[in-house]
Amino acid sequence: MTPRENALRIVRFDDPERVAMGMPCLGVGYLGVNHEGYDAPGHDVPVGTTWVDVWGTTWHKEQRGVMGFPRRHPMADLPTALRTHPWPDPSDDRVCGRIYEQAGEHDPDTQFLRGSHRETLWEKSYMLVGMEDLMCYIHTEPEAVKELLHRVMDFDLAIAEHYIKAGVEMVGMGDDLGTQQGLLFSREVLAEFFVPEYRRLFEFYKERGVLIEFHSCGRIESIVDVFMDLGVDILNPVQATANNLDVVRERTQGRMALHGAVSSGLIVRGPIEAIRHEVRRRLWQLGRGGGYFCGADQGMPWPEEHYDALKEAVEEFGTYPLEPFE
Repeated sequence: MTPRENALRIVRFDDPERVAMGMPCLGVGYLGVNHEGYDAPGHDVPVGTTWVDVWGTTWHKEQRGVMGFPRRHPMADLPTALRTHPWPDPSDDRVCGRIYEQAGEHDPDTQFLRGSHRETLWEKSYMLVGMEDLMCYIHTEPEAVKELLHRVMDFDLAIAEHYIKAGVEMVGMGDDLGTQQGLLFSREVLAEFFVPEYRRLFEFYKERGVLIEFHSCGRIESIVDVFMDLGVDILNPVQATANNLDVVRERTQGRMALHGAVSSGLIVRGPIEAIRHEVRRRLWQLGRGGGYFCGADQGMPWPEEHYDALKEAVEEFGTYPLEPFE
């Protein structure tokens, strides 16, 4: 069984041979998906660099190996900015052209071609407006917020057209909707403001048979039903320190694959034996019936020997039938 076929079987809960660490894929993305500017490379810059992305958000690189942080939000005065802000054009060859260039490197026999909608809706919007201000506007200017979200999703849908033309088979989306303790906003706000816009993009891809992986940090166990209703195939990172993983697995078994769940803090701290122990525990807890990609629940700069221990443990213990964890 090839890694590609095995990964599909994991997603489908269809008797895979082994647990993998992720889908074998080649990622493609438009200019700006990783906060690039027209004349700036995004996060691959020296610490201390400040730059402006294609949306007009100003970023600052503060730590090596970690994405920058937004420092100026061009739509902070939302009602006015909706009339005046210069939106990026998804048909501009500077924005969409590299999707097709990157797709030319795809090996369809071994890889899935994966398009990226990083910071799909909520995060893209608060990077434009500012998180605190956007949360206030939800209550004081709800129609302006809905217009903002709709226009962001218009851009995503136009980019989705390019991804389909380039031949993507799966897409990665993401919005961090939780904190360590709970959701950033209520289910009612999620349902009124965000779900209708998500559904536009999800339905576009589901109608074309494209697999969807959705990333959301934090305690999101109370809304896994929302992700399944939207059509998410793989949910990550399933943050181990914020969620009851038994509850998440029970609610998603046979319906939505999980990816992650190994504590990033543990991988940073070690020791190696503790990392191996944690991998064995997560494999048995989440992977017994398929539907699990084992990996870190965050991305960050790792001690190399600790990340090697994670990979080696998945390789050693991830073959079906899995060994019971006591």
